[in-house]
Amino acid sequence: MIEKIKETASFLAEKTGFNPVAGIILGSGLGGLVNAIDIKHKFEYSEIPNFPVSTVEGHDGRLIFGFLGGKQVVAMQGRFHYYEGYPLQQVTFPVRVMKLLGVQTLFVSNAAGGLNLAFEVGDLMIIRDHINFFPDNPLRGKNIDELGTRFPEMSQVYSPRLMQKAKQISIQNKIRFQTGVYIGSPGPTLETPAEYNMFRLLGADATGMSTVPEVIVARHAGMECFGISIITNLAKPADADKPTTHEEVQNVAQVAERNMTLIFTELIRGL
Repeated sequence: MIEKIKETASFLAEKTGFNPVAGIILGSGLGGLVNAIDIKHKFEYSEIPNFPVSTVEGHDGRLIFGFLGGKQVVAMQGRFHYYEGYPLQQVTFPVRVMKLLGVQTLFVSNAAGGLNLAFEVGDLMIIRDHINFFPDNPLRGKNIDELGTRFPEMSQVYSPRLMQKAKQISIQNKIRFQTGVYIGSPGPTLETPAEYNMFRLLGADATGMSTVPEVIVARHAGMECFGISIITNLAKPADADKPTTHEEVQNVAQVAERNMTLIFTELIRGL
């Protein structure tokens, strides 16, 4: 695995000459953030050695190198998911490549279902913690000692420093925000009403099918992490008979991503 990670990182470093300080992973319907990036290099995933290929609508499948907030960044316009058939080691492969490219801070975003009854569609939720409900862990198997310790400590997965700054940016720009716990599960089925209730009992505020494996690998590699969920639908008991579509998720995400882009840009500017 480490040889493939190094091969991919070397390919991208030679092609771009970049040493990005921040990595960005964009969720369903959130690829528009790249419009704020001063793009210098762009790669289709299929052009990159050892990279998986995104197969989901709303995930364009490009790796972008450029400047955001005056800093060098690398952004995934579309991520990989466990439900596509990839093992979690492949889902998180790009995060490890980012580490070898020089990334110190990982910014993750996702479209999520709101479990907290105080949430509204279109809210931004600053992720303060997560629950791994996947049937696997991306660190399972032989540890890659070059990247991190066998048993990484996870008491502060998401950076308190960046969370506080994000709240200040949101208040200054009159952006409605929430904070909460994200629970990641395998998908691809959306949750049943009983599963939504179970997730609430577990202490989750929002649910989705990504992010958790990526952040686990980033923390293993010593990266600082910050995440935002865009609440694209609500899992309210009264709405249990109203189905959610992937198209609706993408539409809400695209409206809210302007505020997310502003927060990400200002945080990266301050790195």
